[in-house]
Amino acid sequence: MTTIPSNAPLNLPKSTTHKPLLITTGEPAGIGMDIVLELARSGQLLQLQSPVLVLADERAMLARLNKLNEHWQTEYSPNWLTLSLPSEDLSDEDKINNMVAFFLSSSPVPHQAKLPDFYLLNVPCPNPVQAGELDVANAHMVMTQLNIAHTLARNHVVSAIVTAPLQKSVLIDAGCTLADGSMFTGHTEFFMQQSGVDKVVMMLANAKMKVALVTTHLPLRAVADAITPSNVRQTVQITLDDLQQKFGIAQPKILVCGLNPHAGEGGHLGDEEQTIMDPVLAEFQQQGVDISSAMPADTLFTARHLDTCDAVIAMYHDQGLPVLKSHGFGDTVNLTLGLPYIRTSVDHGTALDLAGTGKASASSLWQALLMAEEMANKEAA
Repeated sequence: MTTIPSNAPLNLPKSTTHKPLLITTGEPAGIGMDIVLELARSGQLLQLQSPVLVLADERAMLARLNKLNEHWQTEYSPNWLTLSLPSEDLSDEDKINNMVAFFLSSSPVPHQAKLPDFYLLNVPCPNPVQAGELDVANAHMVMTQLNIAHTLARNHVVSAIVTAPLQKSVLIDAGCTLADGSMFTGHTEFFMQQSGVDKVVMMLANAKMKVALVTTHLPLRAVADAITPSNVRQTVQITLDDLQQKFGIAQPKILVCGLNPHAGEGGHLGDEEQTIMDPVLAEFQQQGVDISSAMPADTLFTARHLDTCDAVIAMYHDQGLPVLKSHGFGDTVNLTLGLPYIRTSVDHGTALDLAGTGKASASSLWQALLMAEEMANKEAA
């Protein structure tokens, strides 16, 4: 275990490409630590160009490793470097930036020593962690992880944030809130408010397609009211900007789903396409953007269209995501577009029943890390 003095100088890595990818392990009773340890055991973390910084309770990480080693055929011995900070420093932005940067820049480099599988920033839980057993007392540790991740990403100490799942109900029961004091509703809203942006876009991506959403977690009866010219316009612009800046696609081709069956059937099955969506999409078309008018979703999601587009914009959650996940659940990545930094995530929940069993798949976390690194490299180019 390594402790860095609080007066350590800021010494950022010179190459933006190889700044660390940061993983928040999320709900400690869930599978966040399991899937990190699985990628370490398999040697996959060392296949990345970037070092990996993990936020977790080291005591809980060691306990989970012992539990997993009972199930794994090949035992994994700890090979990480730990930075432990005094508890009062975990909320001090300047100290976090300086100490983490110094810690990373002072660690072994290739050809000098064996690289650790990952670097661990110890964020302790007040109570011992039991695999699969939620504990409201440990909720604020999850919030501390998120605050640290935002701080390090915003200040360019790390190149991207990759989030493992959290348990929203536990954070709500613990009284955790978003920056505006409202109920905690998830990673997306947390990073949006911490970053001070008014709108972000949820996109899910896999090898087959990328799907961005105009609306996310709304009851179906509320979706139509949320399809406004402003919401459609902002979603298109953010998607367009991030496809260019973070995916390196100079001239993206975007297809847009209509809201209603058959895209409204000329106004006979709803007129949102004619009165709201198409006028906004025409603005982008007139600017030279390769974007469709509102299309029937049941024909848009076919190979003929998907094979020639870079992204699809769907109007609501269950219009786009079931199709996407049917082509790669477990290999799909959740992204938040419109933030001042890169954030990717797994496409699954905390899977409490799998915690500590050795049965949790790390596939989605691996894909989220690969995509985060690819986006960071393109953004730095």
